[in-house]
Amino acid sequence: MNNKIVTILGSGFLNKYLVRLLNKKNYRCIISTRTPFQKGSLKTQATPGAIELIEWNPSNFSQLKESIKNSDVVINLIGILYETRKQKFMKIHRDIPEAVAKICAQSDVKKFINISAIGASENSKSLYQRSKFQGEVKALTNFKNTVIIRPSVVCGTEDNFTNLFSKLSILPIIPVVGINYKFQPILVTDVADAIVKAIETKDNHGKIYEIGGPKVISFGDMVKSILRTINKKRFVVEMPMPIAKIQSSVMSLLPIPPILTRDQCEILSEADNVVSNNHLTLQDLNVKPSDVEEAMKKWLWRFRDGGQFAKAQ
Repeated sequence: MNNKIVTILGSGFLNKYLVRLLNKKNYRCIISTRTPFQKGSLKTQATPGAIELIEWNPSNFSQLKESIKNSDVVINLIGILYETRKQKFMKIHRDIPEAVAKICAQSDVKKFINISAIGASENSKSLYQRSKFQGEVKALTNFKNTVIIRPSVVCGTEDNFTNLFSKLSILPIIPVVGINYKFQPILVTDVADAIVKAIETKDNHGKIYEIGGPKVISFGDMVKSILRTINKKRFVVEMPMPIAKIQSSVMSLLPIPPILTRDQCEILSEADNVVSNNHLTLQDLNVKPSDVEEAMKKWLWRFRDGGQFAKAQ
């Protein structure tokens, strides 16, 4: 078999779309996950035998070394939005890319793709953004054939953004923190396409790509767009940042994950989450992004009172 091998760390919702594209390019995918018995559906995205699921604990890299050493490409999709007692930003976003990059340097890996985030900065007040930046530095320092991809907010059928605010439409008033905060939502299929194109692009080692959708939109306007899509009329009001920080601090004490963490409040109080002019973009990968507002009609219809065939406002 002449199939190239790619090892993918993480099995989040982006993985399904990425694996589908890689299969079309004749890659054999080895996917590491904590719970392979729960991720069997990923095998439906490719031809039989093209996907192998392996159990991996981030605290023990010896289980992953053999897979990486036999791979042509390694892709790190692992990331968390909030910390828990066991999962910390620095351990996930900094230490894992560093360890993987070192293994790649000892192997015949041709390219390591590390997924970061727009806004990653060593000077950010957000620990999430600082950890993402440090992960980039560790990856680039320890393996010269590293490529960094920084997406804006990723949207798709299974996302935790458009679906969350659709669920919140049961409330008569929807408070939004950072209502004027701007970002550049990008469709998950475009992110997957960008990753594959970054693999295929020659001489891009050490490069950083910032990728976003075709529109820059404010947080408040995006929530209003979601409500129009599901035919719900609700008041969208701004929640003052001081109140949001107090509320997020209290919510963090509960066993359930908070809707908004204090660290996310810090992100919303900093620079907008949009593509800068300091790095390469989707244009350099020859990817034309889709309109997220138009695309989300295909999965948010289930939140409409009239169902799939009720027209959006």
